[in-house]
Amino acid sequence: MASQPGGEEQHLPAPPPRPGFSYSAPPPIPVTPPPPWPVRTSRTLWILSFIAGSAVLLGSYVARDSNLQRLRGVVADMAAGSDAGSVGTAAEIVFWGSIAALLLVTLLEAAVLSMLMGRRIWARWTLVPLLATHVLLLLPASAFLVPGGAAGSYVVMLWAAGVALAFAGLVLLFLPSAGAWLKR
Repeated sequence: MASQPGGEEQHLPAPPPRPGFSYSAPPPIPVTPPPPWPVRTSRTLWILSFIAGSAVLLGSYVARDSNLQRLRGVVADMAAGSDAGSVGTAAEIVFWGSIAALLLVTLLEAAVLSMLMGRRIWARWTLVPLLATHVLLLLPASAFLVPGGAAGSYVVMLWAAGVALAFAGLVLLFLPSAGAWLKR
């Protein structure tokens, strides 16, 4: 009740009734369906590929002294008559440049794979040139990062396994169920 200045009391009308609960309203955030098996398997294969490539890069870093010594001999043979400082610098540039290039491509592939898991359909097409670039970088890097002997064969086997796993993962991303999941 409210009173007026003239002493009269006035009854206010009752508030309108509250609306009932509605279960027909859509949720504020659309539910993302779980990825189908080709996408999950592809992600696993790509991660295994990253692990294999990272193992090679880590092994090359650990054995950098022997790799740099071997590369100094290769550079000295190629540039006969050069002083030891320039030969050492060239060997270090080649070694660290190879590691940096392979690490950069691997990180780009991982970033694009994470975007793909966010249902970006363009990401699977981006992985095609990235994988091709990765393979092309392995060819010159193999001359600089593969040591001689049995250790060299392990490096080549890990690189081959990494490329095969990544390629298999890429193929799985182009299956129809993966394409249907990627389309919003």
